[in-house]
Amino acid sequence: MRTFQPKPADVQRAWHVVDADGAVLGRLASESATLLRGKHKVIWAPQADVGDHVIVINAARLDVSVRKAQDKRYWRHSGYPGGIRSESLEHLMSRNPEQVVRRSIRGMLPKGPLGRQMLKRLRVYSGPTHPHAAQQPAARALTSTRRA
Repeated sequence: MRTFQPKPADVQRAWHVVDADGAVLGRLASESATLLRGKHKVIWAPQADVGDHVIVINAARLDVSVRKAQDKRYWRHSGYPGGIRSESLEHLMSRNPEQVVRRSIRGMLPKGPLGRQMLKRLRVYSGPTHPHAAQQPAARALTSTRRA
């Protein structure tokens, strides 16, 4: 059987708006990564980039438990000896909530050039507005939200 390869002319890129208000971080990230990869489409192939554009709004209003906010650490290294730095989720959410969402979605995309190409179609905003009204994005409801 031959490997299916979608043609560039077959790829139709839609725009989706995902509201992160009250959403769980991991579930928001997994559904957004699925849209970016294009796994919801019939023409999906693992070696091809057939995904859509995703706009995440209200990133500052994620539903993160208190324990997770204090315990989860984000690490980075400067490249110099002793240059490792860490930051808690709580501190990063107060400083830059867009970065929290972007990093969680990036971890669920393929590693390498294909994943970096998919990540370019992700836009994250901490507030409820975005400047992409001209693209006529469709609102995408999350299938999994925490119910209280």
